Amino acid sequence: MASVPAPRPVPKSGRSSKTSASSETRPDLVADPEETDFFVCDIFDALPKDDLATMEHPVFSLSTRPDLRVLNYVHNGVEIEVTPSVKGLATIHDKDILIYCISQLIAASNQGRPISRTVTLTAHDLLQATGRETSGDAYRRLTAAFQRLAGTRITTNMADVETKDGTCEVTTGFGLIETWRVVRRTKDKTGRAGRMVSVSVVLSDWLYRAVRSKSVLTIDRGYFRLRKPLERRIYELARKHCGRQDGWRVSLEVLHLKSGSASPRRVFRRMIRDMIQADALPDYELIEEPGDKLRVTPRPGLIERSRLREGTLGAALGALTPDTLEAARALAPGHDVYALESRWRGYWAASGRPVVRSADKAFLGYVRAVVSGQG
Repeated sequence: MASVPAPRPVPKSGRSSKTSASSETRPDLVADPEETDFFVCDIFDALPKDDLATMEHPVFSLSTRPDLRVLNYVHNGVEIEVTPSVKGLATIHDKDILIYCISQLIAASNQGRPISRTVTLTAHDLLQATGRETSGDAYRRLTAAFQRLAGTRITTNMADVETKDGTCEVTTGFGLIETWRVVRRTKDKTGRAGRMVSVSVVLSDWLYRAVRSKSVLTIDRGYFRLRKPLERRIYELARKHCGRQDGWRVSLEVLHLKSGSASPRRVFRRMIRDMIQADALPDYELIEEPGDKLRVTPRPGLIERSRLREGTLGAALGALTPDTLEAARALAPGHDVYALESRWRGYWAASGRPVVRSADKAFLGYVRAVVSGQG
């Protein structure tokens, strides 16, 4: 089994032993024992994770120029309005910051570490993890991205928690991040600002709840190599709707709507055809079909590569069936079943035990042990 780099030491985050007066009357404000005052991003090999809601619905601008439009999206009962600040809408490349933070939090949670929606990171690690250069311009662009993420406001009836009787519809307004703070070295003798020493980001409560409920999917690291905004958006939709299934068919009309593209339909169709010809998406192939439709299919070997990518080195145990993975989700709601599978295979490979008769039954037994606190 491949060795995993040891995490950097995490500074101790003190928590006040006193309970605030508001928490005495507000049970939802009582400190969660699984949370700290802040979380330090220190996991070098965290798998990239994207949240399901923004993979499904268009929230980020695909423009490469400042986008000052108010975006409105309505589909299957979901309504979303995205309002920019004077700096413009948050872009799909700005989303890299959120993906990095989500990835770090999920990896830490899978390790049993306490997490927080206040995330501290180093700009250099973020830029490297998302495939960006680490020049002075890159650090300045990062600051602009924080400004757009903090300034973009979302109003939506997209529920993260359903009402018990289904009689109420909740409309929520929030930003993608609440606050951000950059610590730089002091200016040098030439008057130039020093490099960022550390960055602190407070994620929106809406996004943090997605992390806590593990409403996320693993994405390929090749996503960060996609430079065209539409390529990134189509990959997200392919990953969300196709996953590891045989395929996903969608009309160009619906794809155009779900992508959030501002291009006219005929231009969008040409862009999709160019994308088909370039064949640059990781994990998925795009095929145009009659009737103005698109079919998305996983590339050969996707499942095997995904398991290797997630550290599933116990290959001798054999592949798990889709039904087994669904059963695992039912047994362990809120858990990342692929992370559970990775741990299970790793433990089995390290134990030296013989190959089991039924990998599916053995895995479900492991999931039950985890849920009961014995795993």
